[in-house]
Amino acid sequence: MMNSFLQTIALLEMAITSAMIIIWGLQKISQKEFPFAVKAVLLLALANLFFWPLGMSLELPLAAYVRGVTGDLSIVSTLLLWSSLLPGNKSAPISFKFGIALIALGFYPFALGLSMIDPYGWGYGSIAFFIAVLIFAVICGVANWSKGVWIIGFAIIAWGVHWHESMNLWDYLLDPFLAIWAIYGLCSAILHKRKEKARAGYLFRPG
Repeated sequence: MMNSFLQTIALLEMAITSAMIIIWGLQKISQKEFPFAVKAVLLLALANLFFWPLGMSLELPLAAYVRGVTGDLSIVSTLLLWSSLLPGNKSAPISFKFGIALIALGFYPFALGLSMIDPYGWGYGSIAFFIAVLIFAVICGVANWSKGVWIIGFAIIAWGVHWHESMNLWDYLLDPFLAIWAIYGLCSAILHKRKEKARAGYLFRPG
């Protein structure tokens, strides 16, 4: 019974996330901000489309097939995506993206067996790792990004109540898509900064 409930929650979460990604893509294509009411209607329609079986030779809802390919996203990824469509949302600071990129570049090679150190094992209850996560949340607060504190807090709570099937804290904090987003955002910011510097140098060039 409990397992069935968790599966339903996971499918609902993936259906909402899939709908959010489509809305985000539509916004990027149109290059204009949709009114919140339009986002809400699109979200309701698309989430229902992904959540309920459609027939048409599909035995499972579309969300189940998406989840089968991607697995469960981390709580951090999910909340960052969901909150991005809220009115007045502020993008994550570059320092947060830098931290995630740095952690991912250190985590995945070692977790995949590059050395004898296995950081993934820390997620099963290492007090030092848990304290490190709390310190990272505090740094987000000091950087005046309170949303980051709430997101990490919710991720820890979700891990504590076993919101997903995994019992490893890493799976609630980090996933490959979050790592790619952080690295891409960091590279984009660096390139944008270089272009601005080059443009400024051209404008103020003697003569």
